[in-house]
Amino acid sequence: METITDTTNKVTWHMACYIDDIPEDGGGCAFISGKQIAIFNFSRRGEWYATDNQCPHRQQMAIGRGMIGSQDGEPKVACPFHKKTFSLQTGQCLNDDAYQINTFPVMVKENRVYVGL
Repeated sequence: METITDTTNKVTWHMACYIDDIPEDGGGCAFISGKQIAIFNFSRRGEWYATDNQCPHRQQMAIGRGMIGSQDGEPKVACPFHKKTFSLQTGQCLNDDAYQINTFPVMVKENRVYVGL
């Protein structure tokens, strides 16, 4: 996989997939540097997001298969197993303060999706 290092912002961009690999208004998963990363193409908003794929509630690798939507204008994803919802911007659980997931920057360039770790 291709990587690009940005020493100014201390981010290494990892080529995760091609834009056509992730369905519009849906998600998928990529294995990057030993981690499962959920990637979302929120095409209704013209935005891309990346988070942990592991749900902190039951430790299942399922976030990338969750439904995306908005809550009070904030983009979110719902875990497909127990419906806890997480902000795609901050990772905070929107219906249970005890849970949070990591979020990662996304860059789309020349039909490729990069995730910054």
